[in-house]
Amino acid sequence: MKKTEQAWTVLSMLEWATGYFEKKKVPDPRLSIEWILSEVLGVKRLDLYLQFDRPLSSEELDAIRPLVIRRGEFEPLQYITGSTGFRNIRIKVTPDVLIPRAETEQLVDLILSHPINTSGNTIQLLDLGTGSGCIPIAIKKENPSWTCSGADISDDALKIAKENSTFNQTDVFFFRADIMHPEQSKELSEGNWDIITSNPPYITMDEKKELNRQVLQYEPGIALFHPDPLKLYRTLIRFSSKKGASLYLECNDKTAQNVADICAEFYHEVTLHKDFDGNNRFVSGLNSVNN
Repeated sequence: MKKTEQAWTVLSMLEWATGYFEKKKVPDPRLSIEWILSEVLGVKRLDLYLQFDRPLSSEELDAIRPLVIRRGEFEPLQYITGSTGFRNIRIKVTPDVLIPRAETEQLVDLILSHPINTSGNTIQLLDLGTGSGCIPIAIKKENPSWTCSGADISDDALKIAKENSTFNQTDVFFFRADIMHPEQSKELSEGNWDIITSNPPYITMDEKKELNRQVLQYEPGIALFHPDPLKLYRTLIRFSSKKGASLYLECNDKTAQNVADICAEFYHEVTLHKDFDGNNRFVSGLNSVNN
């Protein structure tokens, strides 16, 4: 950033930062500076293109510089800006929680298409490993009559989830629990739900090398990795079946079929669903063998 401060405009910053990010091989270089500029200037990304000649003040440049540096170190844009959109809500994100993905929005779609959704009944829903709370909060926002809860082993994640619930004006109950040991949680042991959902840590340690730098370096490992994901899924599925709840899971596309096979031991109706890229991504289980 060697120009005199008076020379910087929206267009020159867009062009310079795009080139800077390209040299550093930062993913989505143009999008990256668009996000940063729209955040600092308080405008929509598309509106930047109506303000190419707008000069950037020294105060705005002082705000932009550290964000450009952080992105140049591959920090995810969502952590830099502090929030991200998820369906119909705005979610605060920090390195204590996983950044919500588009696939998880599709998981919400599957849950909302659940047969009982059209029956007029009040639904009890639990999200295990809730992280930022995006799943139960988005569902509660669209279905205020549902009773939605979320559990996580991380106190820091639960703090973010509660803040997100308050910010989005939804009444979602969050509590601490270890999904590998549900019997140790009073809430899990005593609770009953119509639907249980989870997007658990499903990446094996051997798959770490396949992740890009911005995920591996910044997102919480506890939400990404597990030494034995299929054991975790079996625990989830067994618990859900025992409760007589319908089940919706997000999975690693490499092992989704294995998860479906496990689910078939505990549910009469098991379906493997594809994501928007055509990969096996979700497993649903209806009609528990314990019903």
